[in-house]
Amino acid sequence: MSRRGLVLVAAAGLVVSACSGDDDASPPTTTVAPSTSQTAAADTTSSSAVTAPPTTLELTAAEWIVQPGSEQVAVLDAPVGTELELVGDDGSVAATGTVDELGSLLFRDVTSGTYTVRGDTETSTEVEIAARDASPPPPSFYADQTLPASGYGYLETRDGTTLSVNVMLPGPPDGGPYPTVVEYSGYQPSDPDSFGFGQLFTALGYTYVGVNMRGSGCSGGSFDYFEPAQLLDGYDVIETVAAQPWVLGHRVGMVGVSYPGISQLFVASTRPPSLAAITPLSVIEDSYGSVVRPGGLLNSGFGVEWAQQRMDETRPEGQQWASDRIADGDTVCEANQRLRLQNPDLVAQIDASPYYTAELSDPLAPRTFVDEIEVPVFLAGAWQDEQTGGRFATMLDRFTGTDHFYATLVNGLHSESIGAGVFPRFVEFLDLYVAHRVPSLEAARSVAPVLASGIFGTDQVALPPDRFTGQSYEQALAAFESEPPIQVLFEEGAADGALPGTPVPRWSQSFDAWPVSGAVATPWYLAADGALSADAPAETGEASYTADPSALPATFFDDSGDESIYAYDVQWQWQQSPEGTAASFLSAPLTADTVVVGSGSADLWIRSDAEDTDLEVTISEVRPDGQEVYVQSGWLRASMRALDESASTELRPIHTYLEDDAAPLSPDEWTAVRVELLPVAHAFRAGSQVRVTIDAPGNSRAEWTFDTISTGETVDVAFGGDQPSRIVLPVVPGITVPQPYPTCTLRGQPCRPAPIP
Repeated sequence: MSRRGLVLVAAAGLVVSACSGDDDASPPTTTVAPSTSQTAAADTTSSSAVTAPPTTLELTAAEWIVQPGSEQVAVLDAPVGTELELVGDDGSVAATGTVDELGSLLFRDVTSGTYTVRGDTETSTEVEIAARDASPPPPSFYADQTLPASGYGYLETRDGTTLSVNVMLPGPPDGGPYPTVVEYSGYQPSDPDSFGFGQLFTALGYTYVGVNMRGSGCSGGSFDYFEPAQLLDGYDVIETVAAQPWVLGHRVGMVGVSYPGISQLFVASTRPPSLAAITPLSVIEDSYGSVVRPGGLLNSGFGVEWAQQRMDETRPEGQQWASDRIADGDTVCEANQRLRLQNPDLVAQIDASPYYTAELSDPLAPRTFVDEIEVPVFLAGAWQDEQTGGRFATMLDRFTGTDHFYATLVNGLHSESIGAGVFPRFVEFLDLYVAHRVPSLEAARSVAPVLASGIFGTDQVALPPDRFTGQSYEQALAAFESEPPIQVLFEEGAADGALPGTPVPRWSQSFDAWPVSGAVATPWYLAADGALSADAPAETGEASYTADPSALPATFFDDSGDESIYAYDVQWQWQQSPEGTAASFLSAPLTADTVVVGSGSADLWIRSDAEDTDLEVTISEVRPDGQEVYVQSGWLRASMRALDESASTELRPIHTYLEDDAAPLSPDEWTAVRVELLPVAHAFRAGSQVRVTIDAPGNSRAEWTFDTISTGETVDVAFGGDQPSRIVLPVVPGITVPQPYPTCTLRGQPCRPAPIP
């Protein structure tokens, strides 16, 4: 979630071994423990600080310290500018580096084994580096740690790194134990003065534990985007929190939207024994394709901006709350900043990685590992999400490791997953699988208006009646589990009797699986005179446009003012393409209500006078009342059109995005390309027309902007005969659609005057 989104949620009440220059000197004891400065600092903090397991540490008159970890070796307190080598037990040099201005150096991606760190005149004692799949610490490592019953402190991970923690109980410590949830991210969940998710969950009767990832806030270590050490830290966080006496049943759940939602997928894949359930909201399925490079195009808007924010906020004292704590005397927080200059340049990594590589990208793609998650999962997200996108739904069928997977899917924006439409099922899930009690929305009814007011600018929301009143826990659990797992909320923002634009759906439909069984791959063919036909034209033809990304504003939301993108009355700026800058095709009025649910494909034959071009395909609904409603889009850099044929289907082209598969267009020759249309659920009513627009990227998302290669090249789109360009959408028959048309206030779906035929 962006900083703007974070603020809105907040408003809603959201080892060490010494080095020696004498090879004959007796080596000191090597112990997995906090560094001396961390240990000393812990003694100066309040009684809420963590009590670490007993350790023994002996230091000689060394000039620098080596701290081994999981696939990492950190060097601390070394002379600035010193050149150091990481040396294996066979004498080979595994890595080299230069000590930074804070006296630190971090070797990453270190293969497990025995190493020393060597300078010009001194060499460290041997340290053992663990592999990511090494056995975790014994239960006593977690049970021996004491976190504050309420308030701020630190917990210790297996490599001695300390993570900042903020604990908020819903009642007095002696009133517990309480059901407990953990939020884990690189934002500021452990800031004791923040106002947000902590208050939300304590109001619902849960203990909230906010934990900052390593390298962020007041936590120790260096920050990287979901590196293995962060995952193992997450395992240690769950086990340490669960071991506390105030935790009900010594099992905890995880909560969070966006970044802390995505982190749940990574942590749950490590299978902490004390993890009860996760609730990932507004997540991604693949860092590369979901956000950073949709269709192979660099998302220079949110994708790059988010990475830059992480770099800015994980610099030494990069978060104001951490700087304030240091100024107030928190020496643990101060010591924990020492490795921050070793953070990688995330933006540079993005720039250097235009293609997909399994080695780098697979570990950052939840779709590759969510099958390893065994605990119950409740997932929610929105099709038109302006930050993490709508592609998350393509991995729903990969959660095969758990018997309890539930998803609520909705039109709208990044914040929709915590809106009033999703909130009731979310609360029920937590009550059943974390609190182990009969679900009740009584407390949620008080919380929901406050939450909605802070995020959406209105408190005019209402939750449904309790569904499980009078039932036992076993009865309620059985009833919940008997329901179809996939719930789709339609026309959020246009509920009958609700304030237009509020995050409440007009109607819903449930399904047994995803992709929806029974969905029919339905084609509409591009035809002459801008028509869209159910049948492929016999005669060939073509339409042309100039790929001019400057013809329209980059996004359809102007963020230069004070208006919130999540406000119920947000004003969109979705514009028609100027003449000659798009190829547009319009169907005849539909004779029956047509409900589309799932992914789609635009199968096009194109030709250009350039060797490459960026394609954007947008689906919209043109209504009889003269309004055109945005539905969904897809993007593709034409040179990255190669498909994984074994995985692709009629409804979803899956591109490899591999450098070896990239191929330029042959100028003035026809080339077949398939553009993936992101998943969506939308009801086209009888009398409406389906419109397909093909142009250069832009003005199709609220915060995504694209670093496009299009510079005004001519693009031709063929149709008919041997080049039957078409779109294919998943139409689900047999669904009764409420009448009349919804108000033109659908969440995340702008309206504009329809084009004049």
